[in-house]
Amino acid sequence: MRLDAYLAEYWPEYSRSTWQKYIEQGYVLVNGIVETSAKQQLSEDDIVTYNIPDAPDYSQQTLPVIYQDDNIIAINKPSGVLTHSKGALNEEFTVAEFFRPLTTYHQDTNRPGIIHRLDRDTSGVLIGARNDETAALLQRQFSDRKVKKTYVAVVDGVPKQHEALIDLPIGRNPKEPSMFRVDPGGKSAQTTYKVLASNGKLSLVELYPRTGRTHQLRVHMAYIGTPIHGDRVYGKPADRLYLHAKSLEITIPKGDRRTFEAPVPESFAKLVEGGHA
Repeated sequence: MRLDAYLAEYWPEYSRSTWQKYIEQGYVLVNGIVETSAKQQLSEDDIVTYNIPDAPDYSQQTLPVIYQDDNIIAINKPSGVLTHSKGALNEEFTVAEFFRPLTTYHQDTNRPGIIHRLDRDTSGVLIGARNDETAALLQRQFSDRKVKKTYVAVVDGVPKQHEALIDLPIGRNPKEPSMFRVDPGGKSAQTTYKVLASNGKLSLVELYPRTGRTHQLRVHMAYIGTPIHGDRVYGKPADRLYLHAKSLEITIPKGDRRTFEAPVPESFAKLVEGGHA
């Protein structure tokens, strides 16, 4: 029997893919010797043990809270912080880990409280649910496009039109599965933008996504020839990705329509001389 299959069968609290990662990281021993190959075939006499380190303690780490009540929490996510870890192994502080002690929603997963995502390098408003009922209410609004989101970005170059709607479907790039692209066979994606200021080389723009596809704003702006400044994937790297979720309008429990805002970093306007955010 393969080592990973054996572990998943006898210790089902971890999935087979999680066990594969633990094996790779040297946490599993066969007959007292570290075994790093999940494919290792076991004989009946082999003794398998494991030594998984305790999960990191993130209780002392915090994030800027914009608003909090019994049902929701809205934060201003800093650039560089992941919304949630990609798998069961969590090796860094994420928004989900900040939400964990504050929510009962998806408590036993790597995404407690998470309703929507912001890319690691994007900053700004992110809302979380503190219980299952609120999660259902918020998720329905995201899927029904009832959430109004406003972003501010600095883009390289100047868009040809001062204001426009980009209505181009987006799909995963089959050659680079972590990347997306404009694709006639992709999912419908719509972004409205407006230029706020420009110095000829860089422009400050406001973006209003009508849909919520992965990397939507980054793919759309790159496609029209003005990639978001600092976009390592679809443009050129800089000190950060100049994309910020400025506001999010949504209905919270008890029927209140609320708008949560995170101030645009001053560096955005400073980059575009004479601009204003």
